[in-house]
Amino acid sequence: MDRLSNTVRPYAWGSTTAIPELLGVAPTGEPQAEMWMGAHPGAPSRLTRTAGTEQPLTDIIAADPERELGPATVEKFGPRLPFLLKLLAAGAPLSLQVHPDLAQAKKGYEDEERRSVPIDAPHRTYKDANHKPELICALTPFEGLCGFRRPTEAAEAMAALGVDSLKPYVDLLGAHPEEAALREVLTAILTADPAEMAETVTAAAAAAERLGGAHAPYARIAHHYPGDPGVIAAMLLNHVQLQPGEALFLGAGVPHAYLGGLGVEIMANSDNVLRCGLTPKHIDVPELLAVVRFEATDPGILRPEASPSGEELYETPVDEFRLSRYDLSPGAAPVDLTRSAPQILLCTAGAPRVGTLDLAPGGSVFVPSDESVEASGTGTLFRATVVA
Repeated sequence: MDRLSNTVRPYAWGSTTAIPELLGVAPTGEPQAEMWMGAHPGAPSRLTRTAGTEQPLTDIIAADPERELGPATVEKFGPRLPFLLKLLAAGAPLSLQVHPDLAQAKKGYEDEERRSVPIDAPHRTYKDANHKPELICALTPFEGLCGFRRPTEAAEAMAALGVDSLKPYVDLLGAHPEEAALREVLTAILTADPAEMAETVTAAAAAAERLGGAHAPYARIAHHYPGDPGVIAAMLLNHVQLQPGEALFLGAGVPHAYLGGLGVEIMANSDNVLRCGLTPKHIDVPELLAVVRFEATDPGILRPEASPSGEELYETPVDEFRLSRYDLSPGAAPVDLTRSAPQILLCTAGAPRVGTLDLAPGGSVFVPSDESVEASGTGTLFRATVVA
């Protein structure tokens, strides 16, 4: 078991205060968006196995994957950690985005490799051949957009703004079956003349601010992304507010965006993101439309299921990750966390002891497969692992 040293990514949408407050350190004044825990090559966690020598977790795993991950994990997912764990702190809306399924990711990656598109090119869509299902669990009140709502609901939201240039979208939403209506309207929004769309967004944002209530989020989004077509696309989606401990699962093809709050996020170890708004980055409209699932969905807020062991599990339909939580109480018997799979344990409150290590909020450890480990003390501990 090893204490992890983790990188905080300073993306522009990050909160300047949320992660520092959790860690108990002074803010730098710069955005601190995500703290990565895992073995993603973009920012692998670091640990010290030999006194005075810090190594990336990627190198530790590569040197002996069966010891670190366990034979079953290597056989199922290959010789790399299958998940990436994050603290995510949104001070402004993230890009409106969608992730491919495994077959789409493999096909898209192979196509761009065949065409020799540089992996770091701004117009590159697929960074790897993996899918990227993800789960976000709120640590504070957390706001987001998740999945399409019914076309009639989206039409009502747009019509209420009284903006003439939105009327064609309102009409389309009411003129076709669900899938066709959502596809046609999103396509029309993303392919509209940029100057005309900017005027529509400005007018819609002003109307949303006047109306307030359920329309207020669109005014806030437009404040951060003036003129962006994603402001109008956001009206097609469910607006979701999570309370601490509640979570959302985002599967392939589901459009979503996080708007604000602090949470624990876990995902398959991938960086494949197709954007459809609220961003200055490249938008590949044809590929996006091929990946999006045009169906109205219930966001499906998740609450953990408790077991007699004290583990509270967030059930998801994927095997690459398994997220659970322990609320440890003083004087209680130690909790056995030994598992035949790799684990990352993250403290988000209190001062629990994991093995021989004392953790503070934001502290984390990597536990190799089959290594004996117990947790005790007081606090909240998240456990990230795979489905064994």
